[in-house]
Amino acid sequence: MEQSSSSSNNPLPLAGVRVITLEQAVSAPFCSRQLADMGADVVKIERPDGGDFARSYDAALNGLSAYFAWLNRGKRSVALDVKSEIGKTVMDRLLETADVFIHNLAPGAVERLGWGYELLEKKFPRLVWVGISGYGPDGPFKEKKAYDMLIQAEAGVVSQTGTPASAAKVGMSIADIAAGMYGYSSILTALLNREKTGRGQRIDISMFECLTEWMMPSLNVFMGTGKTPLRAGQRHNMIVPYGAYPCMDGEVMIAIQNEREWKQFCEIVLEQPELTHAENYKTNHLRLKNRVEIEEIIERKFRSFSTSAIIERLEQASIANASVNDLPGVLKHPQLAARERWTEVAGPFGSIQALVPPHNLAGISPQMGKIPALGEHTQELLTELGLEMSG
Repeated sequence: MEQSSSSSNNPLPLAGVRVITLEQAVSAPFCSRQLADMGADVVKIERPDGGDFARSYDAALNGLSAYFAWLNRGKRSVALDVKSEIGKTVMDRLLETADVFIHNLAPGAVERLGWGYELLEKKFPRLVWVGISGYGPDGPFKEKKAYDMLIQAEAGVVSQTGTPASAAKVGMSIADIAAGMYGYSSILTALLNREKTGRGQRIDISMFECLTEWMMPSLNVFMGTGKTPLRAGQRHNMIVPYGAYPCMDGEVMIAIQNEREWKQFCEIVLEQPELTHAENYKTNHLRLKNRVEIEEIIERKFRSFSTSAIIERLEQASIANASVNDLPGVLKHPQLAARERWTEVAGPFGSIQALVPPHNLAGISPQMGKIPALGEHTQELLTELGLEMSG
């Protein structure tokens, strides 16, 4: 699927917006990549000696890091020592042209370089200034280093993930992704507000606060009952039955949301209509209390059938279900193929497959630009600014 700037020849929504980033790793790059996909000119400032350290996480894609490829398409890379005099001069000139400035450097680093909000707001009152950090710019944890798995632990996610016998982290960078998406939505809100007020905005995104927000259902249970929801592995810890159950040749994920669905499930899938009226299973509260018994009944039934046979019964009963896919299964997923969600993106070591981002604005195709080599656009940006950099 070829991606152009717009399928209707209209400019992309963020065309003309200039974004300057001092970013690395995942959270800020994920935020700015959304902006780049929607047409913003994202200028990524990188250290000359290696650049964004996500570049060297691995070499999974013909020498390109899997994370870096995912997070940095469509950006312009400028290799710059921001502590040098020429580096500071270039940064100052870039910031003069910027609508948005994003950073996720170590706590206090941007302020020491002279690009804290208080200074820049006076120079550039229309600038949207965005800081992404582990815990926010104040409070007792403001100087604490933070990475995704550490935030998962601090926000209690690890306590709710895994099996009853063993806690586990989530297998993707959810703290980084949460911070990046809250950063993206906050930037769009600030740009819209700037149209009304003429002024920019300070945005401080805390990875810890983003992930704690996502923990609120579990926290609400604890605040309301004094009890902590149990870890349930591939099963839901608040709804029964809801989760993955083994069949003859794999697993099927099911979700029962109400008593009407429970009745259908018992009658059509389990072929045990008497369970509908069993005293211990009449409501979700009772099923949760007696989950070991009911889940043993389900497992015995499911193990007698193939995944396809169980899914056929679930569809007949109008019960929500899903295949428990591995990575090859996702790559070959017929829904992604039918909706033409795969495309190719150019990179420094050749083209790679990429998923079309799920913004899905009618009549607009995202700008899925090239993944830049380190410093690929340094001279181009200097020329635009009328500057020269020696050495």
